[in-house]
Amino acid sequence: MPDRNALEEAARPHRKPGLFARLRGNFLAGLVVIAPIGLTAYLIWTVVGWVDGFVLPFVPDPYHPEVLIQRYFGEDVSVNIRGVGVVLFLLFTVIVGWVTKGILGRSFLRWSESIVERMPVVRSIYTGLKQISETVFSQRETSFEKACLIEYPRKGLWAIAFISTHAKGEIARRVPDEVDKVSVFLPTTPNPTSGFLLFVPKSDVIELDMSVEDAAKLVISAGLVYPNREDPSEPPALAAQ
Repeated sequence: MPDRNALEEAARPHRKPGLFARLRGNFLAGLVVIAPIGLTAYLIWTVVGWVDGFVLPFVPDPYHPEVLIQRYFGEDVSVNIRGVGVVLFLLFTVIVGWVTKGILGRSFLRWSESIVERMPVVRSIYTGLKQISETVFSQRETSFEKACLIEYPRKGLWAIAFISTHAKGEIARRVPDEVDKVSVFLPTTPNPTSGFLLFVPKSDVIELDMSVEDAAKLVISAGLVYPNREDPSEPPALAAQ
């Protein structure tokens, strides 16, 4: 027999939300749209201002944008132009990159690095920063092959990892199993730059259809951002069909 109270509750008409509840819902919906746009614009504006404040002091006073505008349009005109420092920085960086690709530039760079390597503290700082910049800004096509699932840290628990390459050399010879082994990188959450290098039998690896970028977003967000929002059970490629 169905519960009488449940039947009465189902038959009772649902009360519409009040004016305050509707206003709150609309406000939260608008905040979801405005907050990412506003924060992105604010961060870009702040970074541009920071670069301008760092670069413009190196520009002679007669060539500052405000001075040039007042020179050609009158003393009463005052315009705060942001982004000039960013443009100068980009041009300077391109010129430095172009110079260092030549023979003279490479020779000068090697000579400068040989001097830095003789300085105890500066050497460590420069080497660390150089490795970070080469990793972040490298244009070489070196990346993970696929995103995958492996059982870690024990059977029955699954973790997202990234397939690097097949195990080679001494690693492939020393591992007792005769099966094909792959090297995978298991990142930590929410900081995917740290993690573990594991050598796993290929049969224990489940390759995913999602891209490496989507899998990285899933790791960074601690499982909150899935590649396919409408149906997380389907990969993006199937959802688009």
